Amino acid sequence: MIALAPSLTFGQSFEKILFAASKGDVQTVGSLLNQGLDPNTADSEGNTLLILAARNGHEDLVAFLISHKANLNRRNPHGDTALLAASLKGHLGIVKLLLGNGADMNAGGWTPLHYAAFEGRSDVIKYLLDNRADKNGLAPNRYTALMLAAREGHVAAVRELLFADADYAVRGPKGETALSIAKARVQKEVETLLVRAGAVE
Repeated sequence: MIALAPSLTFGQSFEKILFAASKGDVQTVGSLLNQGLDPNTADSEGNTLLILAARNGHEDLVAFLISHKANLNRRNPHGDTALLAASLKGHLGIVKLLLGNGADMNAGGWTPLHYAAFEGRSDVIKYLLDNRADKNGLAPNRYTALMLAAREGHVAAVRELLFADADYAVRGPKGETALSIAKARVQKEVETLLVRAGAVE
């Protein structure tokens, strides 16, 4: 049986630990875990404590949850993991921490590199590429990270991907390339970078 502080019901403790995780409150999370709550507790949307901490940039709490055996690769119903959340938000320290402890980087579907590219997180992109992320992997929409970065006009992200020799000739589901996407979205700086790299439509 879960032992809870006499003043708290299970429901109150559940809400308290989720709130603490979203705020990065290591002390409260630790206290409630010591009382028997599960380190993989998830909110109503399926986000675990680790996903909440990673998404909100709480590196100390991420480290604490890892030390308490939180599941690094647990997904919410949208398919997001803590690593995906940290990559999307650009929390490089958390990305390093999760990968260093065995989080899965190339599990298929949307990857951390796709998420980082979509948001233009160039420092995260560089780190992921340096750690053997699949630079040409296809997202579920059949776009590569380069295509996603080009679409959003993220110049620094495109530069990092081109420096890593990402394939600018890959075509999407309608035959589009990174260059044609950049042109259609009037991303002039990205278009210039791609042309200089040798891209053609």
